[in-house]
Amino acid sequence: MLELAILGFLYDTPLHGYELRKRLTALTGHVKPVAESTLYPAIKRLEKTGLLARTTEPGAVAAPRHVLTLTQGGQQELRRRLAEPDPRDISDENRWFTVLAFLRHLDDSAAQSAVLRRRLAFLEEPASFFYDGDRPLAAEELDDPFRRGILTIARATSRAELRWLRETIASLDG
Repeated sequence: MLELAILGFLYDTPLHGYELRKRLTALTGHVKPVAESTLYPAIKRLEKTGLLARTTEPGAVAAPRHVLTLTQGGQQELRRRLAEPDPRDISDENRWFTVLAFLRHLDDSAAQSAVLRRRLAFLEEPASFFYDGDRPLAAEELDDPFRRGILTIARATSRAELRWLRETIASLDG
């Protein structure tokens, strides 16, 4: 997820590490803060594989700044990852939001629609956070008001997303 977000933000514009970290935090920081000890090794891995390049520019007041730029290979890798997301990128809401944040960079509407269809199929499967054996429980079946609240909120969120997915797929396919 972190590498996908790095590639996605750098697809938009070259950034120095501090600005990239701010953007990553804005996208995913509420769920999982992006620590320097995680970010910079990921940047180095992407740089080592030729997906991004680093240049040094003079700093405005202090030390020189390292600016990160996505290479052509990095652009291709981003589009590949968007077109072929891992199953966890479809099922995990936070990973899904990262895919969704950059799906516009996949410039084929049929490919975008295919990704959205995978998420739609996932959301249409019966599921719950709570089960009776193998049977998913509905909010109305729970006495616990807090668990009932979780399922009520999840149902409302899912309905909104399902509506958006269907409208967007129709628009992309139309």
